[in-house]
Amino acid sequence: MKIGVKVGDLMTRDLISVDRNTSLVECSREMAGKNVGLLIVTDKKKLIGMLTEKEIIWALTKKSDLARVKAGDVMLRKLTTIKPSRDIYDALLRMRNHNVRWLPITIRKNVVGLITINDILRVEPALFEIALGNMRVKEHEDKLRRKEITLSKGESWASEGECPECGAFGLLYRTNKNHVCESCFEEEDVE
Repeated sequence: MKIGVKVGDLMTRDLISVDRNTSLVECSREMAGKNVGLLIVTDKKKLIGMLTEKEIIWALTKKSDLARVKAGDVMLRKLTTIKPSRDIYDALLRMRNHNVRWLPITIRKNVVGLITINDILRVEPALFEIALGNMRVKEHEDKLRRKEITLSKGESWASEGECPECGAFGLLYRTNKNHVCESCFEEEDVE
């Protein structure tokens, strides 16, 4: 199925890029200042990686001194790209198949733009079902897994509330000791 709209027609051309040696503190400031969720990591205009909020949050939890952590240390290196001449339908399928919400657009490894799932859906809302495909399946599989774990132990869903172990608010699962959130429930399951 082709839509007739090219990726290059919708791509964002004003990219915010950083060098691999930029500290995560500087990257975070850049993201906050420009109100973006990802940065392109380049070396002489060549795409070498992407840095998203997810990588920064991971570094916050794993690294002690963010000023010493560089973009190149935590950036995504394995990237899926697309050419500007491709149809937006192809871009959406590639996003879905690689479980990403954005694609860098390259010509001979030079970054020329970026397209997001929102860019595509603003122009062609009829593609929403395709975009939602992977998300819906994954969420449904997670629900079934939680239900099977709970029922296999002879337990039932309890209620919503605050977890006494970690303080998180949400669904609580009954255990031998008390009612806990999903994270604490899985920790008990591992032990």
